[in-house]
Amino acid sequence: MLLTTDLVERLMQGLGGAANAPLGLAVSGGGDSIALLHLAVAAGLPVQAATVDHGLRTGSDAETAGVAATCSHLGVPHRTLRWHWDGKGNLQDQARRARLALLAEWARGQGLAVVALAHTRDDLAETFLMRLARGSGVDGLSAMAPDRLAQGIRWVRPLLDVARSDLRDWLQGQGIAWVDDPSNENDRFDRVKARRVLAALAPLGLDAARLAEVAGHLSQVRAALNVQTQHAAASLARLDRGDVVLDGAGFAALPDEIRRRLLQAAIQWIASAEYGARGPQIVQLRDQLAKGRSATLAGCRFLTAKGMIRITREAGKLQGLRVPIDALWDGRWHLHGPENKGLAVGALGAKGLLSCPDWRAAGLPRATLLASPAVWFGDDLIAAPLAGFGPGWQASCTMPPEPLSSAPLSH
Repeated sequence: MLLTTDLVERLMQGLGGAANAPLGLAVSGGGDSIALLHLAVAAGLPVQAATVDHGLRTGSDAETAGVAATCSHLGVPHRTLRWHWDGKGNLQDQARRARLALLAEWARGQGLAVVALAHTRDDLAETFLMRLARGSGVDGLSAMAPDRLAQGIRWVRPLLDVARSDLRDWLQGQGIAWVDDPSNENDRFDRVKARRVLAALAPLGLDAARLAEVAGHLSQVRAALNVQTQHAAASLARLDRGDVVLDGAGFAALPDEIRRRLLQAAIQWIASAEYGARGPQIVQLRDQLAKGRSATLAGCRFLTAKGMIRITREAGKLQGLRVPIDALWDGRWHLHGPENKGLAVGALGAKGLLSCPDWRAAGLPRATLLASPAVWFGDDLIAAPLAGFGPGWQASCTMPPEPLSSAPLSH
């Protein structure tokens, strides 16, 4: 059995520089997260904890109250975050998204830049099997990211090299109780199936440690591909007022996988999409563009002209999308101007473009301008910065992450 000092050392190694930042803990009450909580306290880390109650099981209130009592005993500030499913969409996916959003909102409100999740080596191996069953490629089969940014929060998984059994053995040795979620025995869930398959494969040497090792190798492959994609973005792409513009000939000459990655990155940034397009769709798009054909996919338009490929937002996806003037619009745009009372941000659209007689001087395609941010007072257009309409107003677009952040800005 691993000693407390051993597990604390692994925790601190897994946290890396995140150990020096205000740290939040996602604590469900299960063995892994309870171990994370106690180890963080044993390490002397000043932490806060939150528990998401999805309200899907009888008794979840009592479990959440138990976590709160444990945190109180340890002197750790705790918050319960509640979610109610509206019965729409895939339950597991909706619950995952809600959990992430609730934790991110809580962390921001507490001034926490980092939230630690209690995933273990077993979670990594189970995820590998589930993605293998779905036919995932290198990215899907790569190891769970130990450190990533999402919704403005840094999410870390400091226990990915620790076995679930080691954590439970330690908890039992310390006399610390935890709650087992009954859904962990429900065969309806893919993760439960993967857990049982993993146990059956162990005699062949395909245990959690070995699958985690394979996932780690694929993670190295993914990192190498990302570097090549960054190089391609730096040499073949440029950023033009929220659009991505690619050199057509250079794009066609790239290896298929690098082209796919560039397109996925553009879709995720321009459409503010979490995952981009599905595999077969992106392959079809890649082949169409290589032949010089324009296309539409995943909320983006792909325009081919004069040897270039311009990727812009699809205006039709923005109908009815309006936010207050001081809010982020379409996941990327902020507008700044001389006034803000009663104003809103929405797409310029065809109606708005009619009020911009000099739009051609902006040097942007009509498709780009139709989807560009504009300032509205009811049905009256006040400003359209990208179309050169409305003095004193400016539109700023958030910068994309890698690999597109390697691309130069147009001047």
